[in-house]
Amino acid sequence: MLKQLVTFCSFLLIGFALQAQKANITGVILDENNLPIEGVVVTADNENTVSNENGFYNIQVTANKEITIIFSHLSFKKIPIKILPLEPKEVYKLHPVMSFDVQDIGQVIITENGNKQVEGVKTIDPKTIENIPGAQPGVENIIKTFAGVISNNELSSQYSVRGGNYDENLVYVNEIEVYRPFLIRSGQQEGLSFVNTDLVQNVEFSAGGFQAKYGDKMSSVLDITYKTPTDFGATVSGSLLGASASLATNSKNKKFSSISGIRYRNNSLLVNSKQTETNYDPIFADFQTYLTYQFSEKFTLNFLGNVSINQYNYSPLTRQTNFGTIDDPVALLIYYEGQEEDEYLTTFGAFKANYLVNENTVLKLIGSAYHTTEQEYFDILAQYRMGDVNTSIGSEDLGEVEYSEGIGSQLNHARNDLDALIFNLQHKGTFNKNDHQIEWGIKYTHEDIRDRLVEWESIDSAGFAIRPYFEPANDQPYNAYEGPLVSYQSVRATNYTNIDRVSAFGQWSYRTTTAKNTDLYFNAGVRMQNWTVSGENIETTNQTIISPRGQFAIKPNWEKDMLFRLSGGIYYQPPFYRELRDSTGMVNPNVKAQKSIHAVFGNDYSFQLWKRPFKLTTEAYYKKLTDVNTYTIENVRIRYQADNNAEAYAYGLDLQMNGEFVPGTESWVSFGYLKTEENIDNRGYIARPTDQRLKFGLLFQDYVPNIPSLKMYLNLTYNTGVPGGSPSYADPYVYQTRLDSYKRADAGFSYVLTDSEKKFPKGHWLHPFKEFTVGFEIYNIFENLNSITNTWVRDVYTKRQYGIPNYMTGRVFNVKFNMKF
Repeated sequence: MLKQLVTFCSFLLIGFALQAQKANITGVILDENNLPIEGVVVTADNENTVSNENGFYNIQVTANKEITIIFSHLSFKKIPIKILPLEPKEVYKLHPVMSFDVQDIGQVIITENGNKQVEGVKTIDPKTIENIPGAQPGVENIIKTFAGVISNNELSSQYSVRGGNYDENLVYVNEIEVYRPFLIRSGQQEGLSFVNTDLVQNVEFSAGGFQAKYGDKMSSVLDITYKTPTDFGATVSGSLLGASASLATNSKNKKFSSISGIRYRNNSLLVNSKQTETNYDPIFADFQTYLTYQFSEKFTLNFLGNVSINQYNYSPLTRQTNFGTIDDPVALLIYYEGQEEDEYLTTFGAFKANYLVNENTVLKLIGSAYHTTEQEYFDILAQYRMGDVNTSIGSEDLGEVEYSEGIGSQLNHARNDLDALIFNLQHKGTFNKNDHQIEWGIKYTHEDIRDRLVEWESIDSAGFAIRPYFEPANDQPYNAYEGPLVSYQSVRATNYTNIDRVSAFGQWSYRTTTAKNTDLYFNAGVRMQNWTVSGENIETTNQTIISPRGQFAIKPNWEKDMLFRLSGGIYYQPPFYRELRDSTGMVNPNVKAQKSIHAVFGNDYSFQLWKRPFKLTTEAYYKKLTDVNTYTIENVRIRYQADNNAEAYAYGLDLQMNGEFVPGTESWVSFGYLKTEENIDNRGYIARPTDQRLKFGLLFQDYVPNIPSLKMYLNLTYNTGVPGGSPSYADPYVYQTRLDSYKRADAGFSYVLTDSEKKFPKGHWLHPFKEFTVGFEIYNIFENLNSITNTWVRDVYTKRQYGIPNYMTGRVFNVKFNMKF
């Protein structure tokens, strides 16, 4: 009996050992038009499987052994691909592209690899970006669903990460840093983000603890890679919010390729769903191109160009906002006169040269120039009244104002102009030897800013002009006030500012495996920046910072597939022009770089659920900030104090689970907890403007099993409220009330009329299309009243200040189509 038990246990252990020596290869099989292929036979290591209607496949193979995986289909060229030995229980993602032409070899696209995982970088499938609905679609729309990423403004592409603000995020396109306009103060003025989704090939995002090769910002990095086409292609898409088109070409000798896109957007549909009735006539348009010429196998030259024009013509008419409680409802009524005319014209061009010295060394030279001319002109008179609201249930006038009383008026005037030229010249290099990688770079930046700021506000309350809050008090009506009549707020400044920066970095990475099959990853690097601020009537100053950073990751040889990461360092943010300009419009050249000490601990747990791959990512972080440049946020406009008069901290926990909830489609659910506070002038800690405690996000994709051409997409967000701000003159320590929670659900439905699986014969109207999809979207399904800021109104009778919520967009229906040729 004992012998039989020992034999049984031996076989059991051998079975577990063999199971532990397996790895998984999974992915989506696409055709040349990036459409999924059903029925592909996948063979590897004496195992085989077949892709489903979404092109999804999953196959087990023997670990620690080189294998060949073969993809075969009657209508496509067979593709054999050699796979280097995989680790036990490793999930290797492989997305082959199969060709109709038997003379061509299918190209392999890998969307995720081990290096990005150990670096704590998230990758996003461009197909997901195209499909997920949102009032501001694109890459940023997806990023806002991540834990730790916060945005309460569906009209804006801006976002804050782990307690930072909009100016603390780096954005790169093909290793070239891109910028956004300076003067934009609201999301409905913003129009298009820089990134054109039609041109995107790969998206990577890091929410903190990033490497030294990335620039000097404190919060996050968004790294975009545009496509390098291998064949001709074209896309056209349109909706009630705008239209876009792209064209991809490749020369016969395969040396020259181009991809270009043009976009137009009109937010009238969204703006008209808000509570303010307006005449709104915006024009948001841009053109982008990415050109590649391969002179030889070693030398390649690329060009990225962009021209963007945003014209914003806005004439508010009336507004009614009901607020207060059920027992004491109050309404704010505003009647407007005047208009706002803004224009933002930006041009951007960059050359990038790549030279392959040998198989170990790559050298790069990048030169770019960004030019923006911006104007912000408005004269808007607002006459406001406070009213009593009808609360009689069943009444035809329920919610209407029955009685109102005059409160006052407000006149806002601005003639703001800005002209900025930013020039960059950068060298980067990479050297690989065995398991070591060394990267270095040096960069020179020149910023030439010409800025004129003329802005004032006059407030009249029941016939009396209200003086600025900082003027001395008086004892009217007992004694007459004999001072001059002045505006409640007035800012006048003209700045000619030059900033010269020299920055450099060096970093070393090493990946190895111990004798016990434990993977180790090390990264250590340092950045340096020296900058000089000068200009007319500006004291010339010079400052230098040094920023060490490091990462460590370990993947133990455990039964459960676990990866642990630890990263951090000292992150500085040298001031950009916006951060040098204080609330009076004057430039303070002595502003220091804000300093943040990061510590990020992360864990990735990969597992199988329903025989499909899933991954749970957990990150806990802490930031200690000093020399903080405090600010206030008005919609998306940030106004700095420019005096480094605070210290702050931020800590939190981010959770995100990705997986194939539906076979062949990736969905995820995320949860985040954040607390961030600042101590201004040693007065004690209060919540920062971005202190959003809880975040929940869901991105879900599905299709009808019996009708796979009918697909559904859901984008769900819940954020607890942030501090609601204060009147511009007020002490932030007095105004610490929070806005209501931000709740939003967007849904999209699409039907594929034709694709590679639904071809039509010649003569049929669908024959010319490689893909034709139609659909509709519902934004803010439950019509939640979300607010982003408060409008502060003074009641002359009760002497109270009312914080009136500025509500965002309501429920909106949109139809769209997408065609590929």
